Amino acid sequence: MAFKCGIIGLPNVGKSTLFNALTKGCAATENFPFCTIKPNIGMVPISDDRLYKIADIIGSTRIVKTCIEFVDIAGLVKGASQGEGLGNKFLNHIRDTDAIIHVVRFFDDPLITHIYGKIQPVNDIEIINIELCLSDLFLCESQMIKVKKRINLENSLLKKEILILERCISHLKEFNMLRTLIISSEEYLLISHLRLITLKPVMYVINTNNPLYDDNKNIEKIYNIAKKENSKVIPLSIILEADSIHLNRIEKNKYIKTLGLKKSGLDTIASLGYTLLKLHTFFTAGIKEVKAWTISKGTTAVMASGKIHSDFKKGFIRAQVISYSDFIKYKGFKKVKALGKIRSEGKNYCIQDGDIINFLFNI
Repeated sequence: MAFKCGIIGLPNVGKSTLFNALTKGCAATENFPFCTIKPNIGMVPISDDRLYKIADIIGSTRIVKTCIEFVDIAGLVKGASQGEGLGNKFLNHIRDTDAIIHVVRFFDDPLITHIYGKIQPVNDIEIINIELCLSDLFLCESQMIKVKKRINLENSLLKKEILILERCISHLKEFNMLRTLIISSEEYLLISHLRLITLKPVMYVINTNNPLYDDNKNIEKIYNIAKKENSKVIPLSIILEADSIHLNRIEKNKYIKTLGLKKSGLDTIASLGYTLLKLHTFFTAGIKEVKAWTISKGTTAVMASGKIHSDFKKGFIRAQVISYSDFIKYKGFKKVKALGKIRSEGKNYCIQDGDIINFLFNI
């Protein structure tokens, strides 16, 4: 399963430039609306210093990072939920993602037009969010009609679905994102097939001329919007970040420091995407390679083994587990084993972030 982050926003806000910077790709970035029609898709490796530390201790010859899939989706406009600017098609692309990166334009450039003539970041966010609410509202109301036609006194699940749909419809009519509505896991399962966009976790990327921005009331307002939604915010200059994509790891770190930053904004976006999707990383390690594997939080040992090979899952015996902190503290397998720090876990063990695992199986 690929975990997808969709990149959205108004036209000409820097979505495709961000996608290119993240993926080192070559998506079109022309100065006109709807330059992107079909979504661009790329896999982005997640920077994780733990890989290098494990490899240094073992002497591994190869490092394999884990990845997230990023999708560059065409710009949305007012009326997208009614089909403006091919809006319905683009909204469906967003439904296919697991999390959303919403790019907001703060940069001023007379050579790059703003679709509504003026840079108003908070207003731009509202335009997009209203269209997303309207699109979800239409889906919820349509589903309500379908469910009411099928309902009978014996079907308690349909009754429960109607109740959660009613709550969603009421919330959306006030232009509130569904991620601000308290929904139980049971209720979520009843409506998950609708792939509602406003339920998806969001990261707002503030695309500014200067990542070390001056105080700005609009910045504060966006942080307030994100706080209300339990979303994330990251300010960066996408164009400056794009300049570093062809540098090696050492050169990139030096370049980032010359900008006065502690960490690459692109690395932060990829890491936050990982957090938004509620993902964990576990490692397999040996002389030949150290490899990171992506799993959802709560994944059991037997399910995680299937990520490596289906035979591991079929013939699962047990998992030999070392915590990352123990591995680093005791500098490798030999001392960890001598101190009894290797745990033997069964198929129902929930993998923890950073676990270093050797799966034992028999076919």
